[in-house]
Amino acid sequence: MSALTPPASAAPHPNPPAAAAPHLTRWLIRLHRPALLAWTAVVAAVSAVLLWLRGPLADASAAAWRAYDACQTATCAYDQAAIVHYRDVYSYTTFAVLAAPFLVAAWAGAALTGRELETGTARLAWTQSTSPLRWFASRLALPAAVVTAGTGLLVLLHRLAWAAGDGRIGSAKTWYDTSTFYANGPVVVALALAGLVGGALAGLLRRGSLPALAAGLGFTGLLWYAVQQVVPHLWTSATSVVGLRHFVPGGTGITVDEGIVTATGARVSDLTCRNAETDACLAFYERHDAVGWYRDYHPASHYWPLQLTATALVLALTAVLTLLAFRLLHRATGVRNLPARTPRQESPA
Repeated sequence: MSALTPPASAAPHPNPPAAAAPHLTRWLIRLHRPALLAWTAVVAAVSAVLLWLRGPLADASAAAWRAYDACQTATCAYDQAAIVHYRDVYSYTTFAVLAAPFLVAAWAGAALTGRELETGTARLAWTQSTSPLRWFASRLALPAAVVTAGTGLLVLLHRLAWAAGDGRIGSAKTWYDTSTFYANGPVVVALALAGLVGGALAGLLRRGSLPALAAGLGFTGLLWYAVQQVVPHLWTSATSVVGLRHFVPGGTGITVDEGIVTATGARVSDLTCRNAETDACLAFYERHDAVGWYRDYHPASHYWPLQLTATALVLALTAVLTLLAFRLLHRATGVRNLPARTPRQESPA
C-alpha cells in the first residue's frame, strides 16, 4: 500500500464533527511540541543577542570609532576589542537570520509530513474523520503563522541592529552588502514560508524523513541562489559614466553591470580591469577604443522596490507549490472533501 493511500476506512464521514479543526490543531501542537519549543528558544535567543547588538555593543563600538577617528598619533589608545566584538556578533546574528529558511525546510520535510507518512501517523489521522486534504491543510496553516511571526521578528530586530551602527561605526556593513540586504528585509520571511511548503511537499514525494529533509534543504538552497541572481534585474537600474582615466564611476549600491564605453557610444561589459593599467587591460582599452567607464547599479532608493518585488515573486511560487502539494495529495489518495449533507426530512404521514 502506498504511503499516501489511506485505508478503506479512511473515507471522510459525510457529516464531520464541528470540533474536527480544533482537534487537529491540538494534535499538531502535541505531536510537534519539541520543535515548537526549539523554534521559540532559537527566536528568543537570537532576538536577545540582536537587542544587545543594537544597544550596548553598538554604543561601545561607536565610541571606539570616535576615539580612533580623533587619534592624532600612532600611539593613542582606543577600544579595538569593542570594534572586533561588534563585527563578529553582527556576522553571527546575520548568519542566524539567513539560516531560518533552511531550518524550517529541514523540519518540514523530516517531521511535518515525511515522518508522519513514514510511521503511519498520517493514515491513522485519516481514519479519524479527517480527510487527507484537511490533514495537510492543518500541517501548513499553524506552522506558517509561527514561522512568519518568528522570522518577521528576527528580520525587524536585525534591521534595527544594523541601523544602530550605520553611520556611527566605520566597519559597519553597507545596506547593499549581500547578507545585510537580505537579512534586513521581508524576502527572508518569504523564503522561510517557501521552505516550509517545499519541505512539506518533499515529505509527500519522498515519503521518508531523511530523503525529505535533504530534498527540502536542496530546494531552499536552489531557491536562495535563484533569488540572488534575479533580484538585481527586478527593477530598472541607474547608470553612472566617467572618463576612462578617472576611477570607476561612483554611485554606491548593488552593481548590476559595469564596463567601458567606446568612442561610438557602445558599451562593453568588463568586471575584471576596473580602470587597472596592466598590459592586458591597456590592450583591452585600445582594442575597443575605450573613452570612458559606465556602471549600472541600484541606489538606496531602490531597496524597497527590490525587496517587495522579490518577496511577491517568492510568495507567488509558494502559492503554486501549495496548490501542487494539495493536487498531488488529492490524486494519490483519491479522497474528496465532500460537503456535509443535510439529512432528508421525511414528510408527515
